[in-house]
Amino acid sequence: VVVVGGGASAMHVLSEIAGIAAATTWVTRRPPVFRDDDFGEDARRAAVALVEERVRAGLPPGSVVGITGLGYTPVVSEALAKGALDRLPMFQRITADGVAWADGRRQRADTIIWATGFRSALDHLAPLRLREPGGGIKVDGTQVVREPALQLVGYGPSASTIGANRAGREAARNVRAYLTARPARPAA
Repeated sequence: VVVVGGGASAMHVLSEIAGIAAATTWVTRRPPVFRDDDFGEDARRAAVALVEERVRAGLPPGSVVGITGLGYTPVVSEALAKGALDRLPMFQRITADGVAWADGRRQRADTIIWATGFRSALDHLAPLRLREPGGGIKVDGTQVVREPALQLVGYGPSASTIGANRAGREAARNVRAYLTARPARPAA
C-alpha cells in the first residue's frame, strides 16, 4: 500500500495498516518536520495566526502541517515503532502495477491512499475572480473579502482541527450578519 501525504491523516493510515498490509510505502512532496516540543495552546494559536496572516494578505494558505510540524503523538509513535515512517519523495507516475520515480525506481502497489488532508480545491470558483495577485483568496475569518456572500470553511485558518472547531459557528454568524444587513429583495 502506498500512502501519499505528510500530515495527521497519513500518520493515522500508516499506523493502522502497518503490520496488516504486506508492506507500506510512505511518500510526501517535502520531507516531514517532526517536533518534540510542547505544542500547547500558545503554539497552536500562533500556528493558526500564521495561516490567517497569509490569507489576509491574499496568499495561498499553505499546508497546515507545514506550519505546525508533526508532533510525536501516540499515533505517530506507533507508526514509528511499526517502521512505517520511512519516507520517500513523491513518485513521478502511477504504473499498471504500482508507482515509479524519475530515477527508475519502482514500487509495486495494490492500493494507493491519498491522505492529503486539508488542501483547498477551489478551482470551481474561478469565474468569480477571487484570487489575489499572490495566488490566494483573501478572507477575513471565513468570509471572502471580494465576495462577502461567500464563506470558505476549511480554507486558511479554518483548515485544521484547531481552526475548524470555530469556523462553522463563525460562518453562520457571518451569513446571518450579511443577510440582515442587505435590503430585502422585492418578491418576484
